[in-house]
Amino acid sequence: MHEYLRQKKKFPHIWCSGCGIGTTMGAVIRAIADCELDRDRVVMVSGIGCSSRMPIYVDFNTLHTTHGRPIAFATGIKLARPELEVIVITGDGDAAAIGGNHLIHACRRNINLTVVCINNSIYGMTGGQASPTTPQGRVASTARYGDFERAFDLCDLTAGAGAAFVARGAVYYARQLEKLVAQAIRKKGFAFVEVVSQCPTYYGRFNKFKSPVEMLYWQRDNTVNVKAVAKMKPEELEGKLLTGVLADREYPEFTELYDKLIADLAAGRK
Repeated sequence: MHEYLRQKKKFPHIWCSGCGIGTTMGAVIRAIADCELDRDRVVMVSGIGCSSRMPIYVDFNTLHTTHGRPIAFATGIKLARPELEVIVITGDGDAAAIGGNHLIHACRRNINLTVVCINNSIYGMTGGQASPTTPQGRVASTARYGDFERAFDLCDLTAGAGAAFVARGAVYYARQLEKLVAQAIRKKGFAFVEVVSQCPTYYGRFNKFKSPVEMLYWQRDNTVNVKAVAKMKPEELEGKLLTGVLADREYPEFTELYDKLIADLAAGRK
């Protein structure tokens, strides 16, 4: 693990005690190691938010971009250097609010990116405002009486927009999360992994979770591995989040289509 970190330059990190981002970073690093990727050929891109600080601490090629735009920057990198492994680290506010447009179009475009979206159901860096994934009825600094908007299901959203690979993991199940990220990296095409995470500082405090441990137990008690669904009754699944691989499909990959077009034009075939 340590060989992938900028230990002497960037630590200690800024994340709050009990935050799930550190566990997620560990899972992402172990997935990269499991895929035996050359560190110099990995590019990690992020936008703005607590989760988007992750590239600062890892020893890859990294880019910390503007709010909601990491997928746009990553698309440019992938088009210019399709041989690189480009991984986007984002949060629910970054990816699904200001960056929502980039997210859905990357899905339908099917460019070969891996997007890891750490969903803590709130804007953590800027004061605990409600995000597009704040569950109905839950409290945020901009929803003191409970958010009454329906939340996005990020996996339904990306699967519906045409992503080739969609998966959901949770910080509580770190080993499963690591495997899901590795599968996403190996997938040719647009791969999206949602990580159910905890923000004890804002979401937890506003919604009366007593500790980060209680929030982890919430993940344990409210998620179901998709492989177990067939054996469960509908009432047992009510309100549960499915984890595991939720979509895995084959589509033509964008950079390959783009390179073929350039070759055809150069050869006068078009």
